[in-house]
Amino acid sequence: MRTQIALILFILISCSTHSLRYFYTATTGIPTFPEFVTVGLVDGEPISYYDSNIRREVPRQEWMAEEADYWEEQTQASISSEQNFKANIGILKSRFNQTGGVHIVQFMYGCEWDDETGNREGFEQYAYDGEDLLSFDRNDMRWITPSPQGALTKSKWDSDRGLNEYTKNYLTQECIDWLKKYVGYGRSSLERKVPPEVSVFQKGSSPVTCHATGFFPSGIVMSWQKNGEDLHEDVELGETLPNDDRTFQKTSRLGVKPEGWKKNTYTCIVQHSGLEEDVKRVFTDNSGPPLGIIIGCVVAVLLLGAVIGGIVWKKKKDGGYGKTNTSDTDSENSGNTAQKA
Repeated sequence: MRTQIALILFILISCSTHSLRYFYTATTGIPTFPEFVTVGLVDGEPISYYDSNIRREVPRQEWMAEEADYWEEQTQASISSEQNFKANIGILKSRFNQTGGVHIVQFMYGCEWDDETGNREGFEQYAYDGEDLLSFDRNDMRWITPSPQGALTKSKWDSDRGLNEYTKNYLTQECIDWLKKYVGYGRSSLERKVPPEVSVFQKGSSPVTCHATGFFPSGIVMSWQKNGEDLHEDVELGETLPNDDRTFQKTSRLGVKPEGWKKNTYTCIVQHSGLEEDVKRVFTDNSGPPLGIIIGCVVAVLLLGAVIGGIVWKKKKDGGYGKTNTSDTDSENSGNTAQKA
């Protein structure tokens, strides 16, 4: 049974799914932070960056450094988006009866594509001050909002059938075409396989920690055994975080009391597409975290904050996102007005 489960998990972490994601963040009331930031990622790797201070779109990968005309077009699209998003903050503050203070509009969109099965997905979502505001249902070609303040925009956009058809086509076709192009540029980098380094340790009376780092791609499975039997209770799985060398790290913590680990044997098992066989690390009470791991965790958190502009969506999402310029500045002018690659 365990062999079957391991095979299924290996298939899941080694599948050939690629993603194109874009994140837009517009802010007000934060003087030390750019008022508008965009970040583009392919398979979790940053490929482009723009902010309202530098006012130009720049590549983040050598394999994305195309001709100057391409990046000039992207710059103009981001400048247009910047103006629309700044206006939208004003509109939303009015709808929420707000005046001063810190306020944030976030926009995520893009697509995923499996180059083995051909399966494709697309999504587009907005948030305001960390709460969901609008999302696009591409199957029914309509907008969904949990917020009364988003109802006016939903009604306006849904009344434009052509806009919603364009949005669906972009997410399911045009975005996929761009994704395939970018994957072709960076295939040797994006599809590389680097196995994780795994260690198990405990600090004082804190939970036992299994730490995997330095792996690529980001898909990884971490599990525990107690005396050779699968263990699921008291297990806390952390998020996958980026390292500063374009690899990833992840932790899994096991809440074991001292009397527990003195009488039993606990083993952390790690599965990754870069490994020829599972890595197994048995916990002993004299283990301790190497200094490099501690430093790596700190660097990863700082890097993650930098990549997404230090703004975290309060409700976690999973998926990819692409580039659209949507304005809600007046009842006559709304929707996607400056699609970017």
